[in-house]
Amino acid sequence: MSAFFKLLARNRLALAGLIVMGAVVLLALLTPLLPLANPDVTDLGNRFKPPLSEGALLGTDHLGRDLLSRLMWGTRLSLAVGFAAAIIAATLGAAIGIIAGFYGGRTDNVIMRGVDMLMAFPYILLALAIVAALGPGLLNALIAVAAVNIPFFARNIRGITVGIAHKEFVDAARLCGMTDTRIIVGEVLPNVIPVIVIAMSTTVGWMILETAGLSFLGLGSQPPQADLGSMLGEARSALITNPHTSIVPGAMILVIVMAINLLGDGVRDALDPRLKSGALSRPMPTTRVERGAVPAPKRNALLSVQGLETQFHVKNRIYRAVGGVDLTVEPGECLGLIGESGSGKSVTALSIMGLVASPPGVITGGAVYYKGEDLIGAPYEQLRSLRGRRVAYIFQDPLATLHPLYTVGDQLIEAIRAHHPTPRAEARARAIELLKSVRIPNADQRIDSYPHEMSGGMRQRVGIAMALANDPEVIIADEPTTALDVTVQAQILSLLDDLRRDRGLAIIFITHDFGVVAQLCDRVAVMYAGRIVEEGPTKAILNRPAHPYTAKLMACVPELGQGRRELAAIPGLPPVVDALPQGCAFADRCHKVQDECRIGDIGLRDLPTGTRVRCIAPETTVSEAAL
Repeated sequence: MSAFFKLLARNRLALAGLIVMGAVVLLALLTPLLPLANPDVTDLGNRFKPPLSEGALLGTDHLGRDLLSRLMWGTRLSLAVGFAAAIIAATLGAAIGIIAGFYGGRTDNVIMRGVDMLMAFPYILLALAIVAALGPGLLNALIAVAAVNIPFFARNIRGITVGIAHKEFVDAARLCGMTDTRIIVGEVLPNVIPVIVIAMSTTVGWMILETAGLSFLGLGSQPPQADLGSMLGEARSALITNPHTSIVPGAMILVIVMAINLLGDGVRDALDPRLKSGALSRPMPTTRVERGAVPAPKRNALLSVQGLETQFHVKNRIYRAVGGVDLTVEPGECLGLIGESGSGKSVTALSIMGLVASPPGVITGGAVYYKGEDLIGAPYEQLRSLRGRRVAYIFQDPLATLHPLYTVGDQLIEAIRAHHPTPRAEARARAIELLKSVRIPNADQRIDSYPHEMSGGMRQRVGIAMALANDPEVIIADEPTTALDVTVQAQILSLLDDLRRDRGLAIIFITHDFGVVAQLCDRVAVMYAGRIVEEGPTKAILNRPAHPYTAKLMACVPELGQGRRELAAIPGLPPVVDALPQGCAFADRCHKVQDECRIGDIGLRDLPTGTRVRCIAPETTVSEAAL
C-alpha cells in the first residue's frame, strides 16, 4: 500500500486531486459536528444576502437559508449518492461481465445482447425514463444512475475476463477439480479487481454529475432536502440578479468532479504494472542525459562510443546497465557484441541514438561520436533526422515492431517518406525494390501483405528492408536471427553480409551465438555486467580467448562430431547491476580468481594477439573451446 501511494504521489496532478478530494470528504464527514445553521430553516427577511455577510459566510438563498450550511450538507449527500451508485454499478456490472466472459457461448451472447440493448439508449434519457417510472426522489435517482452505468462496467469487465478465462492457470485450476465458483472467486476475480477499481475511480465523478443533473431537473432530492444539483436548480431563477446562489454549488461540483478525475487518472497509472518502474509519465523522445566531462574521440571512426554509461533510476535504486563502454566501427565493418542476457548489449545499442526510455533511463557519462559529432545530448530534431536515415535499427521481433493493422508496403513507404518527401507512387516503387533486395519473392504482390500473413523469416527481411530504406551508413542489428530456424538464420546472415559488402555498411551485430560471430563479424566485443571484458579481431578471440568469461562462453557452445569434450556450464549467476562488486564482476564465477581481482578497477590491457582484455590473469594457452 505504501508503494502505491508513493507511485501516486509522483503524479502531481493526481496528488493535488487526492488532497482536494480528501479535504472535501473530511469536511463532509465533519459536517454534523460543525456549528452550522439549520440548512432547512427559512428566513425571508434575510433572503439573498451577499457572501461575507454577518452570520452568513457564503450568503443566503431565495428563502433566506444559509448557503454554507446547505452547501456542506448538500455535498455530503451528493458524495454519498455518487459513491453508492458507483459501488452498486461496479458490483452488478462486474458480476455480469465476469459471468458472461467466463462461461462464453450462449450465456455470453444472451447477456451481452441485453447489455447492448441498454447501451443503445442515450444514458441520460434512460435515467430520466427510470426516474419517471419510479417517481421523483433521491433514492430513485441513485437507482437510475447506477442502472445506466451497469452496462459500462459489464462490457469492460467482460473483455478482461474473456482473456483471463483461457489462461493456463485457469486451465490448471479446472484440472485440479475446482468448481466454477471457486475458480471465479479465487483465480479470475483477483485479476479483475484492479480493472474494477480503475473503472470506478474514473467514473464516480460522472455519477455525481449525473445525480446532480437529475436533482437539477427536480427528479432527485426533494425540498427541503438539499444536494448540489437541487441547489443549482433552485438558484437558476436568480442567476442574473444574485449569481452567488448558483456559483457556490456549481463551483463545488466543478471541484469535486475535477479532483475525482485527476485522482482517477493517478490511480489508473499507479495500478498499471507497466508503470510501476516509478515513472508515471510517457517516455521522453530522447534519453535523459546527466553527465559530467565529455571525453574526446580517440580516433576518427565512422561511429565511436567512448566511456558510455547508462543507468536506470527506479525509486531509490540505481541500476548501472552500462558501465563505461568503448566501441568503434568503420565503414564496411561488422562488429559483434556478445554476452549473456542482461549484460547490457541492447541498452548500449539503444543508448547510441538516445532510444532508452526516460524515465527511468539516464545516460550519465561518455559520448557517442558519429563522424566526429557527439550524439549524446544532441537536440531531438537532430537525432530524429539521423534515426533511420544514417543509423538504422533492426529489432529482434519483427512481429512486435511491425504495425499489425498496416501492410508492410505502407510501413516501408512511411519509412521512406519520413526522411525524403517523395510522391507515393515513387515511394511504392522504391519499397518494391527494397523487398527484392532482401530476396522476398513476388515482391509486387507481397508488398500488400500484412505482417501476420508472412512467415518469421519474411517479416525479418521486411525489418531489414525498412532499415535499408534510406541508405544508412550504420545498422544496429539486435539479435535479428534469434527466433528463426537455422536455415532461415543462415539466409538472413548471408543477406546481411552481402548487403554490408555491396553498400559498405557498418554493422553492430548483437548476438548470443559464437557461430554467428564466426560467420559474419570482423571484430567481436564480449560484454559482462555492463562492461567490455574482451575485444579484438574475431579470429584471434575465437582461436585464443584471453578472458576466462569468453573461454567459458565458448565452452558452452555444442560441438558437432564425436563428442570429444563435455559441454560446459558457467557456475553461478551474473551480478545484479544495482550492487556490483568491487574489482572484476566475474570474480565470483571465475576459476582463476585471485585476491587482486576484487580490488579496484581493472582496465582493458593490450595483448600481443591484437586483442584487449579486462583481466589480471588472462588465459595464455589455446582454449579447448576454440571454434
